[in-house]
Amino acid sequence: MVRKTILITGSTDGIGKQTAIELVKKGHRVLIHGRNQLKSEQTAEEIRASNPAGEIDTVFADLSSMAEIHDLVEQVRNKCANIDILINNAGIFRSTREESADGFEMNFAVNYLAPYLLSMQLVPLMNEKPSSRIINVSSVAHKRGRLNFLDLQFQKNYDSYKAYADSKLMLIYLTYELAEKFAVENIAVNALNPGMIGTKLLRQSFNMKGEHVTLGAETPVYLAISPEVKKVTGKYFDKRKPVPSSRLSYELEARQELMAYTRDLVKQ
Repeated sequence: MVRKTILITGSTDGIGKQTAIELVKKGHRVLIHGRNQLKSEQTAEEIRASNPAGEIDTVFADLSSMAEIHDLVEQVRNKCANIDILINNAGIFRSTREESADGFEMNFAVNYLAPYLLSMQLVPLMNEKPSSRIINVSSVAHKRGRLNFLDLQFQKNYDSYKAYADSKLMLIYLTYELAEKFAVENIAVNALNPGMIGTKLLRQSFNMKGEHVTLGAETPVYLAISPEVKKVTGKYFDKRKPVPSSRLSYELEARQELMAYTRDLVKQ
C-alpha cells in the first residue's frame, strides 16, 4: 500500500469523521479539520485511541472566512511538504439568510466558495505527487438547483432549501471545471452524493434520520484511495458508481458564468 496524505474538511463529525476513521485504519496520514482547534484535537485523540499507530494531524479554520481559509492553507503547508488528496466534505444548511465575515451568503461561502479556494490554493502542494485527487462531497439536492445569476446569493428572496441546493449544484460545476483545468497536472477531480445519511445536518436541518454514517463514508473512501478510479476525473458518483448529475449541471455557459463570477469575487 502507498501511504497517502489526506486533508478532510469538516471531519470532526458525521461523514467527514467516519471517512477519517476509515482512512486512518487503512494506514493513511489524515489531517483532521474543524472550525476550532479544540474540536479538531479532541476528534484526533478519539481516533488515535482506537488506532494508536495512526498518523493524524489537526488543522482548523472557519470555512466561511476567506482569511481563515488562507490561514488553513498555511497550516497545511507547515505540516506537509505536499498532500495527495483533498476531500471537500464540510457543508452547512442555514434556515435563515446569514452572511459571512466577507459579506457572502453562508451556503454559498461554505459549500461552494471554500472548496473553490482550497482547491486553487492547495494545488501547488498536490502537483508534486502522481495521481493526486480532489473529492467534492455534493448532494442529490443539487438536482433541485437552478442558478439565478441576477440574485446568486439570495439577497432579495431567501429560500433556505433552494440556497442549499444551488450551492451543491455550484459544487458540481466546480468539479467539472477543475477536472478540465487540472488534467495536465494529473489531478483527478470528482464529486459524489453520500446518500441520505444520519448526520447532524440531516437531523437538524431536514428533520430526517437517514442511514448509518459508515454508508456515507464508503464513496469518499473509495474515491480517495481505490486504484479503480486512479484515472477517472470529471465524474459524479453515487454508491461508488459514476452516474449522471442533473441536466443543468452540464450547461457549459452557466458553468463559465459561475467561474467568471467567482474569479471576480475573489480576484484570482
